[in-house]
Amino acid sequence: MSSEAITTVIKMMESLPIEVQDRIAEHLREYIDDLQDEIRWNESFQRTQSKLIAAAKQAKQEIVEGQATAMNYDQL
Repeated sequence: MSSEAITTVIKMMESLPIEVQDRIAEHLREYIDDLQDEIRWNESFQRTQSKLIAAAKQAKQEIVEGQATAMNYDQL
């Protein structure tokens, strides 16, 4: 089942030479791959967001209590 937008794009592509269709298809594959990566990142971030918030709160508390030390970026 295709949406109207997909049907329109397919019709537009079909009017182009095969070489151009292939280039467009490759660009679409790359774009879809990027979108899928972004979706996975967002899902992962949503699953871990509460843990990130808890870690930030703990870090702030350690700073308040004087337990935190400055990061030495040369040691990274």
